[in-house]
Amino acid sequence: MEARKKKLPIGIENFEEIRTKGFYYVDKTGLIKELLENWGKVTLFTRPRRFGKSLNMSMLKSFFELDGRKETFEGLAISNETLLCEEYMGKFPVISISLKGIDAGSFNTARELAVQIINGEARRFQHLLDSDCLIIYDKMLIQHCCGQI
Repeated sequence: MEARKKKLPIGIENFEEIRTKGFYYVDKTGLIKELLENWGKVTLFTRPRRFGKSLNMSMLKSFFELDGRKETFEGLAISNETLLCEEYMGKFPVISISLKGIDAGSFNTARELAVQIINGEARRFQHLLDSDCLIIYDKMLIQHCCGQI
């Protein structure tokens, strides 16, 4: 019986899609450990085009995001870091904004597209409007982004 060959994830930059739909994946989860052990206030990822920056950002989002799917990381290097996973995996709200898809002929159009992206991300956190975690001003900002004000 012939083993099923994995597919190449050409043009796919969604970590969970690559992991759950049978694509080849070169394990870069060591980056998570490295970032946590050698952290700074800001981390700048500079790489040439098509070098995996967006995929790595998607991987980080999947790791840290609240209610993330732990099974997505099974068999990867980071899954061997039990204490680190217990402390950080699935424990944080993650705001993820990519402006790479903005292709506009004018500043105003680019600005409108950027606002749409930011508003979409704000909608993912509408549940915080019912929370005591935010002050009224922050709740008003979310409502404004979501078009409720």
